Amino acid sequence: MALTLYLHPLASFCHKVLIALYETGTPFEARIVDLMDPQENARYLEVWPVGKIPVLHDGAADRIVPETSIIIEYLDRHYPGQEPLIPRDDALALEARLWDRFFDLYIHVPMQKIVTDTLRASGENDRRGVADARASLATAYDLAERQLTDRRFAIGEAFTIADCAAAPALFYAGIVQPFGDTHPNLSAYFERLLERPSFKRTLAEARPYFHMFPYKDAMPARFL
Repeated sequence: MALTLYLHPLASFCHKVLIALYETGTPFEARIVDLMDPQENARYLEVWPVGKIPVLHDGAADRIVPETSIIIEYLDRHYPGQEPLIPRDDALALEARLWDRFFDLYIHVPMQKIVTDTLRASGENDRRGVADARASLATAYDLAERQLTDRRFAIGEAFTIADCAAAPALFYAGIVQPFGDTHPNLSAYFERLLERPSFKRTLAEARPYFHMFPYKDAMPARFL
């Protein structure tokens, strides 16, 4: 098989790429990486010295492709599905890339800051950083609420790279800082994402690992 995706089934950024792969129907091998295992982590650093997941290896081109947005662009160019994840129209392509970055930087990253702070040793918590992250999420929810007025997906009727980014970001962010009762457009959009077969499959594969999520006790019962 040409494509190998290094990932962990619980990792939210890995979900973003899995959704893209399931949308395109592109065959690939999933290789789970346990970064907490020193020996496995050392082996993985030979693949990608930065040490972060996911990373795609294209055996046909003998090429390592890191970074989620770049991976999805690479798939869209070299292993496309029936519908493009990057719109062919230049203006819509820029809009899709903008909202891809929006969901990554202003929802995904602050969510991870909040979650990872719970894993710090006692006395090493970053209370100010967590407060700033929560404030960033609140602002991002408000912006997304306005963007999603009268839109089925992030930039319109078509499912794009922006929605690949939004789905896992909103899934985990909605657990650590719920938006369902305060942002009706965003909440309705998230429900539409949950109905997408590619996202359903990704969550089903992650479910056996949900017990590892630091906020598992706050996870809605429908996801367990």
